[in-house]
This record gives sequence, C-alpha cells and structure tokens, in this order.
Amino acid sequence: MSAPTALRPGLRLRSQTCSTEVIVVRTGAGTVELTCGGQPMVGRDADAAGLEPAADLAGGTQVGKRYTAESDPDVEVLVTKAGAGTLADGTVPLVLKTAKPLPASD
Repeated sequence: MSAPTALRPGLRLRSQTCSTEVIVVRTGAGTVELTCGGQPMVGRDADAAGLEPAADLAGGTQVGKRYTAESDPDVEVLVTKAGAGTLADGTVPLVLKTAKPLPASD
C-alpha cells in the first residue's frame, strides 16, 4: 500500500483498484484520506497496482459527478473517469453531491 497523497486543488488522482480517475476541486481542512475500493488514490502517472476493490467498497463511481466527505464537507472531487470502486475517506464512502435548488421565480 502506498502513502496517502496530500490533496490540493487541481490534483489528478486515479484508483489502484479500478479505472476511476478524479480531479480535486476543493481540499477542505486537509484531514481526508482519499481512497477508492479500499486503497489510497495515487497520482495519475503512477503505475497501476492491479488490486481488486474491497467487497464493501465496490459500489462504483459516476463520471461527471462531484463527491464530498461527510467528515469534511468542504472536500470536493470531480470524477473524470468512472470505475467499479467506491470513493471514500478511509473506509467511509464519500457522498454524491447534489445540486442546490434554485429559488422559485414567481
């Protein structure tokens, strides 16, 4: 297992367990350990480990969607390539960020 990568805006990461790739949009307080399929995310240029996602972290990701951590809602990542692993803060799955409703125009 490789060391966790320090998050910074614009950082491109990929999963060691599937084809998931993300871009960090916001970093928050910097306390999130970004994982996918139970393994730490690595730089986009790093060699693939070829690991399998953990059974309880194999829910998949959706391309074009933004995910945030429950422990630090200011953390936000954008999925650029979907995969079979679940994005997580350690072992706690990230939450799919929903759009804010627009005010009614009466």
